[in-house]
Amino acid sequence: MDFGLSPDQRAMQASIAGVLERVAPLERVRAFAESGEPVADDVWRALTDMGVSGILVDEANGGLGLGLLDAALMAETIGAHAAPSPFLGAAVLAPLALRIGSSPGQQAAWLPKLAAGEIIAGAALNEALAGGRDSGGVRAEGGRLDGETLFALDATGADILIVADQAGGLHLAETSGLEITPLATIDATRRFAKVRFERTSAEALAGGCLERLRNAAYIMLAADMLGASQTMLDKAVAYAKERQQFGRPIGAFQAVKHMCAEMAAELEPCRALVWYAAHAFDAAPAEAAVCAAHAKAHLSEVSRFIARTATEVHGGMGFTDLLGLHFWFKRVGVDRQLLGGPEQVRDHAARLQGLAA
Repeated sequence: MDFGLSPDQRAMQASIAGVLERVAPLERVRAFAESGEPVADDVWRALTDMGVSGILVDEANGGLGLGLLDAALMAETIGAHAAPSPFLGAAVLAPLALRIGSSPGQQAAWLPKLAAGEIIAGAALNEALAGGRDSGGVRAEGGRLDGETLFALDATGADILIVADQAGGLHLAETSGLEITPLATIDATRRFAKVRFERTSAEALAGGCLERLRNAAYIMLAADMLGASQTMLDKAVAYAKERQQFGRPIGAFQAVKHMCAEMAAELEPCRALVWYAAHAFDAAPAEAAVCAAHAKAHLSEVSRFIARTATEVHGGMGFTDLLGLHFWFKRVGVDRQLLGGPEQVRDHAARLQGLAA
C-alpha cells in the first residue's frame, strides 16, 4: 500500500501555509500573545475565506465536506505557524458533534453559520475527558446545565459551546449570559477559560458522541504538535547553519549534527502515525480510538524532546522573546496536557485493548 497525500491535499496545505505566512507572522503571534483580544479576527477571517471553517461541514450545509485527514493537515499547518485561531473548536469539534449527535433541524440551524464563519464555537471537554476536581464539572438535568468547567477552549470569543457533562453527555449552549473567566496558561497563542453554568438552557446532543470527539481532539492535538515540532526543527537547523563559532558554523560540529539528526529521526515516523490515525477516523472506525490515543501520547513525548533539543541548539538565544521559539515550545507543552497527559492517554489506550482493568 502506498499511503501518501494527494496532490490536492498538498496544494491545500501549501495554500493555508501561504495565507498564514502573510496574516500570522511572528510579529502578529507576539501581538496576540501580549494583548487581551479573545480572537485574532484577522487571522480567523483569512482562514474562513479559505474554507477552513467549513472543512468538516457537509456541502448541503455550506461546507467542503472533507474528512478528518484534511482537517489534520490544516491543524498541522496552523501548529507550524503557532497561529492564533479557534480552529479546534469551531472547525472540528463543534461540526463533528453536530454531524454525529444532532437532529437535522439543529444541523440546519448551526452548521451553515459555522461553515461561513458567522459564529465561533468553543469546546468545554477537558474535565470530562482528563478528569477534574471533585467539586467541579457540569451537571445536566431537564435541559439545563449547572456547575463549572475549567480550560474551555476558545470560550472567551465563542458564540456557542460544546459542553460535556459529568455523565459523559454532550450539550450545545449559547454563551450569552454565561460567566466566562479567562484562564492564563503557558501558551498565549490560544485562549482558555473557566465557564460557570447556572440553570443554563442547552440543547442535548445524542449519546455516544463524546468518545468520537475525544478521538478527533487527540488527532488534532497530535497534528498541532507535529507542525510545531517541524518548525522548531527547521529553525534549529537554520540557526546551526548561520551561527559561527571558532570560525565555523556550529552545524559543522558533530555534537550539533547529532542533535539535529536525532530530532529529525524522532519526528519523521510521527507524520505517518498522525496521518494514519486521521485516515482511520473515517475509514477504519474499529482502529480509530487506539490510533488516536497512540498518536497523541507519542507526539506528546516527541514534541517535548524536540522543543528541548531545538532550544539547546540555539543556546542562550533559544530562551529569548526576540527569537520567538518559546511560542512553539509552550504550545506543545499545553497540547501535551490538554485532554490528558501522555500517561493518562496511554492508560486509555491500554483499556481500549483490554490490557488494563
